[in-house]
Amino acid sequence: MKLSVGPILYLWERSTVLSFYESLCDAPVDIVYLGEVVCSKRRFMRKEDWLAVTEMLRSAGKEVVISTLALIEAESELASLARIAQNTDVLVEANDYACIECLDGRPFVAGPHLNVYNEATLRLIARHGARRWVAPVELPLAIVAALAELRPPKLEVEMFSYGRLPLAFSARCFTARAQRRAKDDCQFVCAAHPDGSTVYSRDGQPFLALNGIQTQSAATQNLLPHVRKLRNAGVDVLRLSPQSRDFAAVVNAFRAALDGNDDVTLPASFLPGGYCDGYLDGAAGLEIVENEQRMPHPAPVRPAAPAASLSRAR
Repeated sequence: MKLSVGPILYLWERSTVLSFYESLCDAPVDIVYLGEVVCSKRRFMRKEDWLAVTEMLRSAGKEVVISTLALIEAESELASLARIAQNTDVLVEANDYACIECLDGRPFVAGPHLNVYNEATLRLIARHGARRWVAPVELPLAIVAALAELRPPKLEVEMFSYGRLPLAFSARCFTARAQRRAKDDCQFVCAAHPDGSTVYSRDGQPFLALNGIQTQSAATQNLLPHVRKLRNAGVDVLRLSPQSRDFAAVVNAFRAALDGNDDVTLPASFLPGGYCDGYLDGAAGLEIVENEQRMPHPAPVRPAAPAASLSRAR
């Protein structure tokens, strides 16, 4: 099995992004995804920066993939998508079917935001050039295993194995709205939340996370205890989604598990939602399943001052 590092889903400062990818040169990962998936307004990184990072990672022996937007809202975004698809020698991750059209038969990665839930669709994207399929995060492992068994030849299967789950996208920027700002005048308030802004229920339960136009789980999906099951199900690549702290420890723990260490564990998550893995077993995503036994969700952590609330986010 291989380890991949997914695209950074948050707005980090340019220097932070460059340092992060420099650290991955010596990290035990095989594939690194670059680019912007969430919001086209996030331009702290220039084209020249992405080209330099690509060459740096390639020189370190990493496979580089360019990820594209999951929600296309404007002609300018479609034009940018076409430029990426047509003018790069790097494999592209398509997160919208418009990208597949722009690629015009060239090899690509089918990202987790494409609706691929059955064999017919899997074969369709393979005919259009898909080399790797990243399963939607809500798909149970039993279905992923069935599709992996029926997949077209040479098509790899990748699963989102660590990170806050990307659940939905909207034309409205919830992070700006929570700060009473219009989307067109957001002033990049999402940069103040390097792991998203947690939304709490009225009783203090971490519920969701706001990340610009993207809604995420408050809990962090952690499939480390299930590496053996993932391998047996035919999964080829485990995706780790970047976070602002402890990411090196996450990478090393998953690499140790892939190398056969069944006793490796991760420290408690620094994010208020804790860990989850319910989708893997076909349960509610926020639940925890360990060693085939359903475990209760950890007790809610009541914040002193919530970063956002449901009433403010409306």
